[in-house]
Amino acid sequence: MWHDGTTGTEARLLDPETRLQHALDLAYRYLARRDRTVAEVRTQLEHKRVEPATIDATVAELIELGYLDDARYAQRFAEDRRTLDGWGPDRIERRLRALGLEPDLIAGALAARDAADELEAAVAVLRRRFVAPADDPRGRERALGMLVRKGYDLELAYDAVRAFERSA
Repeated sequence: MWHDGTTGTEARLLDPETRLQHALDLAYRYLARRDRTVAEVRTQLEHKRVEPATIDATVAELIELGYLDDARYAQRFAEDRRTLDGWGPDRIERRLRALGLEPDLIAGALAARDAADELEAAVAVLRRRFVAPADDPRGRERALGMLVRKGYDLELAYDAVRAFERSA
């Protein structure tokens, strides 16, 4: 015990530099698994009971060093979800909002594709999912529903189903 009644570990954690280093260590371990948003890192540090001022300093340092970049995260996330999972812009937007990204960053990530690119992507999703276009209303509704669940706008989904039928 120290003269003020704290243990050595407690005394070291009272030092601002030590608290910052401890928070950075926690954040680096959290970031080692995958890219994270600023909001995710803040939440993780809050769960680890890091003080708000130390969280602010940690996040500022991670941004300065390039370990945290919400714009980069949004771009990569959007492209990965489009390419790997066939997600449409609506679903990507909902997920990015849930991850705590700012609306302007989300808009920037979604602006990377124009309407023709989105239509082409939706038709590609249909080609991967269905061997041939449906020849009955129920099959068309299934294809349409699948695209809407993937996050494509209803009008674009209709256009994609029609384009898929024409391409067969």
